Amino acid sequence: MSFINYSSREINCKIVYYGPGLCGKTTNLQYIYNKTNPDAKGKMISLATETERTLFFDFLPLSLGEIRGFKTRFHLYTVPGQVFYDASRKLILKGVDGVVFVADSQIERMEANIESLDNLRTNLAEQGYDLDKIPYVVQYNKRDLSNASPIAELEEVLNPTKVANFEAVATIGTGVFDTLKAVAKLVLTELKRGG
Repeated sequence: MSFINYSSREINCKIVYYGPGLCGKTTNLQYIYNKTNPDAKGKMISLATETERTLFFDFLPLSLGEIRGFKTRFHLYTVPGQVFYDASRKLILKGVDGVVFVADSQIERMEANIESLDNLRTNLAEQGYDLDKIPYVVQYNKRDLSNASPIAELEEVLNPTKVANFEAVATIGTGVFDTLKAVAKLVLTELKRGG
């Protein structure tokens, strides 16, 4: 649910990067943050444990043009990957406008991907959202690794509804902005439709 600030003439949209632990959600946001014009971004807030895993969220306002005279600002969040932090995941999904599911392409991470995707559907449903009806894209990260599953296999298991998907290597930025642009475009389309 986008937040419209009439006094500052801004529409604020929330995009959440969801996925299993260590799949590359935070790496995506860090890459975007580092490559974005300083005038177009706010401060990134990152809370991590001693193992470098995101505990709460990364926050990145990113301006992407105007709609009917209003500036559009995107707030990008990641959720903690560990199931232990499910309450935080639910909280971060509140008011979401778009979701990027970041899958870890490694063969041995398939179960973690499936568990995280099921958890995403459940947490969205608890808040009255349907993953099949909100702006949503899938990113297959870590495509550079030798133990990466074939895309066809990942698609069959993790993307049965065939939403837009992107191959990525977040550490070097491959596919990172393509993923963001795709979900942002879906969010803006929904916004223009009045969704």
